[in-house]
Amino acid sequence: MYYHGVKKVIEIRPMINKRAEFGEMHPMLARILRSRGIRSQEELERTLAKLPSPWLLSGMEEMVAHLITALEQRQKITVIADFDADGATSCAVAMKGLQMMGAGGVSFVVPNRFEYGYGLTPEIVELVKQQQPDVLITVDNGISSLDGVKAAKEAGMTVLVTDHHLPGPELPAADAIVNPNLPEDRFPSKVLAGVGVIFYILMALRSRLRDKKWFAQRGLQEPNLAQLLDYVALGTVADVVELDAVNRILVHQGLLRIRMGRGHPGINALIEVAGRRAETLLAADLGFALGPRINAAGRLDDMSLGIQCLLTDDPTLAKELALQLDDLNSGRKEIEGQMKHEAMQLLNEMRVLDENHLAAGVCLYDANWHQGVIGILASRIKDRLHRPVIAFAPAGKDLIKGSARSIPGVHIRDVLSDIAAAHPKLLSKFGGHAMAAGLTLCMHDYPPFALAFDEMVRKRLHEVDLEQKVLSDGELSEQDMTVAFAELLQQSATWGQGFPEPVFHGVFEVVQSTVVGQRHLKLVLRIPAGSLLIDAIAFFIDHPEQWLGIRSCLAAYKLDINEFRGQRSIQFIVQYLEKIA
Repeated sequence: MYYHGVKKVIEIRPMINKRAEFGEMHPMLARILRSRGIRSQEELERTLAKLPSPWLLSGMEEMVAHLITALEQRQKITVIADFDADGATSCAVAMKGLQMMGAGGVSFVVPNRFEYGYGLTPEIVELVKQQQPDVLITVDNGISSLDGVKAAKEAGMTVLVTDHHLPGPELPAADAIVNPNLPEDRFPSKVLAGVGVIFYILMALRSRLRDKKWFAQRGLQEPNLAQLLDYVALGTVADVVELDAVNRILVHQGLLRIRMGRGHPGINALIEVAGRRAETLLAADLGFALGPRINAAGRLDDMSLGIQCLLTDDPTLAKELALQLDDLNSGRKEIEGQMKHEAMQLLNEMRVLDENHLAAGVCLYDANWHQGVIGILASRIKDRLHRPVIAFAPAGKDLIKGSARSIPGVHIRDVLSDIAAAHPKLLSKFGGHAMAAGLTLCMHDYPPFALAFDEMVRKRLHEVDLEQKVLSDGELSEQDMTVAFAELLQQSATWGQGFPEPVFHGVFEVVQSTVVGQRHLKLVLRIPAGSLLIDAIAFFIDHPEQWLGIRSCLAAYKLDINEFRGQRSIQFIVQYLEKIA
């Protein structure tokens, strides 16, 4: 019997930098850091002074020059946002940041995914014309908006593109583009989220305005851009970009502000409705508690609601908006649950048709699926199958939209690019990055596309890549199963995508097992011949009652701290569970 019904292999995570020296650091922590490629104690520093210069980003000079012109001439600026958490936080950073610089008329437009689709399209330009802006700034989109940028330029607007998605073979004819993934860009981090890109632009803009004595001459207080880092942290983690050295700094500094009570009212309200505490908030909470509530607005309704929650300075209004987002997220969970059930039925039918074969790249479609939830569905099925997955839903006019999620080693946007090159008429449009992408197809092209997707993924994979593994940092001794060691892990680094939180494993006696909340399994574990009783919880088990009465198990787990009535104790968050007896 296995957690989620899938047999996995536990492997010890290899050490990348075996010779890295960390002084008198706890030996297990030192091993964890070596296995994540850290070479020295200095790489763990997370001060803002360690951030690379914004001027390393190509296009920054042109971008800042146009923004200064807009400020000096009091031009009207419209921000074109995206309908996910990165797009919403990017919009909040742009709006707040430009206003802090002294900009007057700044507004935003976020496309409704069900009416307009993604990015700056000609239809969005027509909508924006009603505001009569002089300048358009895209955040977290625009690098593939060739027609939209052209339409905006023809309408007489200055167009500034800020994005982090991979560019296609042709760039839009914007007045300035800042994107760390542009060819020959010298910025050391290629994994900035959209919110990180606009934050860097504001840093460069403030620097140039300071040199021009802009703030002093106008009696303006020079803005402290660190005030925006709670937004940056949320958008970065929610977009599941790799937490490289730059992103770890940005996320850490944003978390520090939140923990010190300096978060924006909207962020604080989201923390409250999610049942978290600001003082102890972790990066994982941004990804699993706050991000989904912001994303729910764009998935089911209108992301304007999420952006308004982030932008408001009124705590009462922030709480009202956060509660609305919480309700939307609950609705999203119900829809997702039904879609996941239907997806598993489809997969079972595939296995019935061919018991010895499951596609290396899996495509799933149902005419009743919700367009706003297919990204989450693809992610859930990808985790279950350990294969790249695309989930499709109807998009009207004989079109279907797909949301793709991948596994390490398969760059999903490159897969789509290869399909487009081999089958020029198959893909209407696509975009994305290594682990996630979106695309649009004609309904009648779905069968040949599914075959092409499987073929292109299979070329990149070997059988060993499809083996389900749990990478462990080793077995913990009973002496290290303490609140102090759990705190040390939390405080030593900012864990997340590409810099994974430590996972340990071991064989345990099961002292007690109970089902909680219908789908969760609560356990009390003990190391064989040990004395410490450890609480553990495994979330979202399909048939948790089947685990009742087991006597021993193999478990892979994260070390967590449980707080209850002022008492703090360790708790295992189970990642994998295998029955032994």
